Amino acid sequence: MSAEVLCIGTELLLGNITNGNARWLAEQLAAQGITHLRQEVVGDNRERVIAAVRAAAGRCRVLITTGGLGPTPDDLTTEAIAAAFETPLVEHPAVWADIQAKLSARGRPIVASNRKQALLPEGAQVLPNATGSAPGMIWSPVPGFTVLTFPGVPSELQAMWRATAVPWLAQAGLAQGVFASRLLRFWGVGESNLAEQMADLLDGTNPTVAPYAGAGEVKLRLTARADSPTAADALLAPLEAEIRRRTGTLCYGVDDDSLASVVLAALRRRGESVAVAESCTGGGLGAALAAVPGASDVFVGGVIAYANSVKQALLGVPAAQLEQHGAVSDPVAVAMAEGARRTTGATWGIAVTGIAGPGGGSDAKPVGLVHIAIAGPGVSSSEAVRFGSTRGRTWIQTLTCGEALNRLRLQLG
Repeated sequence: MSAEVLCIGTELLLGNITNGNARWLAEQLAAQGITHLRQEVVGDNRERVIAAVRAAAGRCRVLITTGGLGPTPDDLTTEAIAAAFETPLVEHPAVWADIQAKLSARGRPIVASNRKQALLPEGAQVLPNATGSAPGMIWSPVPGFTVLTFPGVPSELQAMWRATAVPWLAQAGLAQGVFASRLLRFWGVGESNLAEQMADLLDGTNPTVAPYAGAGEVKLRLTARADSPTAADALLAPLEAEIRRRTGTLCYGVDDDSLASVVLAALRRRGESVAVAESCTGGGLGAALAAVPGASDVFVGGVIAYANSVKQALLGVPAAQLEQHGAVSDPVAVAMAEGARRTTGATWGIAVTGIAGPGGGSDAKPVGLVHIAIAGPGVSSSEAVRFGSTRGRTWIQTLTCGEALNRLRLQLG
């Protein structure tokens, strides 16, 4: 059987919010062994939603919708789905009572428009929403086709999916085995080079390997289909081992790992700590580390030192070095890393100083030039990296943070 995902909301078409729900649902469908062939986004328009639902009914076994279940006039999902199959809406008293209770408990006024959320097509089953006011539905308006509706709020969608949709899919016999995926993450290699190393593996059918490029990193998604999670994992294990053998230290992590989380885990194992000194990244390096839960036990802090006076006063960078070599140089980067380590008492110091642009570059020191320094036990060195200027300031800052963390990762072993 196959499934489709229909995300409803003009804000998605305008790019006001990222459509994370579609990605999350795709992963969940794969985990249930349900073939997922199509995604679509439509705005808050009754006729377009009707057309999209009718078209999906002719293509797939299950349609999953997100968004448009609220009380406002532009929340049209339930009404449009009912209209697509010329079915009247009926009120569910228990749902209306639940909505009123939730609104009262939150101190919010109960208005007439809230009552529309208790309306579902005749014959539809309520898909309960334990946290929000908008319930979803499970409805089979025609033989061989079922629609499941969810709110657009990710936390509500995910809780409803796990509590109701997954058991329903299993009971209905729609799940057919499972898909298991693993995402291997690489730094320091281009997508084309990595794909060339994996050329023979990219032709596999089960498991499969697919490359993806990101901001400075490359990812390989490994996917296997089997009758059980254990069997799928057994297919992935030797493939992952072979890829790691070929790539060595280029592979820094798996699935939700980040360079920051891997570095912090390595420091934790060693009983060591790190501090940062940043110029061109403006706190991005520290933010990447602080974004990892539990970072505070090994990430002690840092200094954002754009002005030379701050480099001197807080990091102890000698004025003579700044005058002789300039702020964007290996000697100053080393002094910054050593200063961060000395000032905070951390085991390791990372420093970055460069020209993120779009202005400020010269022939000798162009935009995209960054010096990255690592200071630690028996180590104090810096190296220049040229990221180029064509992709802009944010790109240079992102790559600088990643490269700095990767260099400490390799140093920690």
